[in-house]
Amino acid sequence: MADARSLTWLGVPTDDTGAALRFFTEHLGLEPEIHEGDFAVLRLPSGQTVELFGPSQRTQPQFAAGPVAGFEVADVAAKRAEMEAAGVEFIGPVHDGDPGRRWSHFRGPDGYVYELTQLP
Repeated sequence: MADARSLTWLGVPTDDTGAALRFFTEHLGLEPEIHEGDFAVLRLPSGQTVELFGPSQRTQPQFAAGPVAGFEVADVAAKRAEMEAAGVEFIGPVHDGDPGRRWSHFRGPDGYVYELTQLP
């Protein structure tokens, strides 16, 4: 199976979504696409996404250790099967989003959580 193509997504858990949003907009020039309560989505000009997850959004286990980076692959399910066969621990199922978008979280050898991302 093909290796990672790009770094496509960054999920950032934060206790202060407003401060994080100001940081990414003022210092890095990212534009918010969505800002609802303590959740925000920002997109880089090259298409990658940064999502900010405030306290009410952090019920998902992948955010227990810090930010989560997503690596684009051609086929999440196939790459996951390959990695599981090699002993990599995955967290939860393969998730489906917008048509053609899929993702799955896994734990690296350092204990941090990463994501496989399939784009449409």
